[in-house]
Amino acid sequence: MIRRATTEDASRLAEILVFTKRMNYRRIFQNDKVSFGEIQVYPIAKTYIENPDKLEGIWVYDDEFVKGLVHIAGEKIEELYVEHFFENCGIGGELMRFAIERGCRYLWVLEKNEDARRFYGRYGFAVTGKKEFQEGTTEYIIEMKRE
Repeated sequence: MIRRATTEDASRLAEILVFTKRMNYRRIFQNDKVSFGEIQVYPIAKTYIENPDKLEGIWVYDDEFVKGLVHIAGEKIEELYVEHFFENCGIGGELMRFAIERGCRYLWVLEKNEDARRFYGRYGFAVTGKKEFQEGTTEYIIEMKRE
């Protein structure tokens, strides 16, 4: 079931965000100081608990416990993450279809994140040619759009 995130989900959201980002981005950024020093579960969970407004637009895939999330802002998919242990189980696809049904038409993805680019491509998102630096890094993010 996909439902709105609540403060009770804060620790699971933080776990998914931290560990999935480490698994997917460490090989791209190669920055252990960020991956293991700056990105920590407790501060992210605490932020959601103390600032429930930060949960606005975050939806979770929950079948007994939270296994993935999608963050929607208008027509944009801000984030989509699935717990590493549940990848390739259809959860990401359900979250994508959910976002598309709610009118999401574009997103930005790391240029070097080829797995994510292929995944989004399966749902009709194509590279537009727009790209910019990921804030605070030397890596590019690219826009993908669904017509």
